[in-house]
Amino acid sequence: MASKLTQLQSKATQASQFVAKHGVSYYKQILEQNKQHILEPPTVEKCNLLSKQLFYTRLASIPGRYEAICREVEYMKQLWRNRQDLKVEEATIAALFGLECFGWFCAGEIVGRGFTFTGYYV
Repeated sequence: MASKLTQLQSKATQASQFVAKHGVSYYKQILEQNKQHILEPPTVEKCNLLSKQLFYTRLASIPGRYEAICREVEYMKQLWRNRQDLKVEEATIAALFGLECFGWFCAGEIVGRGFTFTGYYV
């Protein structure tokens, strides 16, 4: 356990040295590449205004998203009503989608338990 701690400390030291050496140039490079997105002057008031604009813009997009999900649900209902007419390709895609959702659920559960498979800390 002690050897792992020293390895972790040495890797953390290496990472902090790398950031100290290259961090400023990377920061300047990112700002230069994205200067079209920066509002002048960069003040707290501008940040507050932008955060409010983002919040209310997303709030205003809810009806459009609600309509889209309603269309998707209606499409799924229609597919379910006509399930005897489904092609093998469509059924396979639906099964793979369900399997993917289940996989993401399982991965989320594992992450939520702290990357343990049993749920118990050893």
